[in-house]
Amino acid sequence: MEDIGAALGLLTRLPLPAGLADGRARGAAAAWAWPLAGLVVGLIAALAGALALALGLPAGLAAAAALGVQVMVTGAMHEDGLADCADGFWGGWSRERRLEIMRDSRIGSFGVLALVLTVIARWSALAALFAAGSVAAPLLAAAALSRAAMAAIMALLPGARSDGLSASVGRPAARIVWWALGVAALAAVLFTGLSGLLAGGTAAALGAVGVAALARARIGGQTGDVLGAGQQMSELAALAAFAALFT
Repeated sequence: MEDIGAALGLLTRLPLPAGLADGRARGAAAAWAWPLAGLVVGLIAALAGALALALGLPAGLAAAAALGVQVMVTGAMHEDGLADCADGFWGGWSRERRLEIMRDSRIGSFGVLALVLTVIARWSALAALFAAGSVAAPLLAAAALSRAAMAAIMALLPGARSDGLSASVGRPAARIVWWALGVAALAAVLFTGLSGLLAGGTAAALGAVGVAALARARIGGQTGDVLGAGQQMSELAALAAFAALFT
């Protein structure tokens, strides 16, 4: 339970009991529970989407409501990481300059474009799924799979800097990563079936591998921003796979 609380404290802005607000308290040992935190985020977003549909709103607006709630629950931390990576990876000519740009709180053209394109893509996939009657299942599965991808990236790549959120959390042991992947796989099977696991899991893995490969080439490792970008691309890839499978 302490690990689940730490995961929620790190990955969400939900009010938590005293002692659990600092998600770094358990460090990387709690990474196995990140998919469970993703399930909480996905469930709240699914409830928002289902409520919008029940009120008679079209699938597009319901999908926008679900995305908006996701952003509020997570504090847009993953979107912020994606924007920072886009600015740094393509805005700097050296490793040091890229890391410097990624730490800058201001957003540039690459970051804006990355956010706009990925939000449009996620909204399109959700709108298609909602229109087809699939509301909770794909949201929950994608949320779990993409948080497991974060743990895998953190374990596979060394830290690109000695400070920051990722460095303070540490790198999870292999068994912790396998537990995270197992929890996410179980969630995907329960909500989308074996075909959903194969399609969504493969897509999420490809999204994470792409981000990890780019991060290694551009900055030599991972940071908290890289983990956020990995979550975003994994979730987008999983939702796209679910849209292709279930619509």
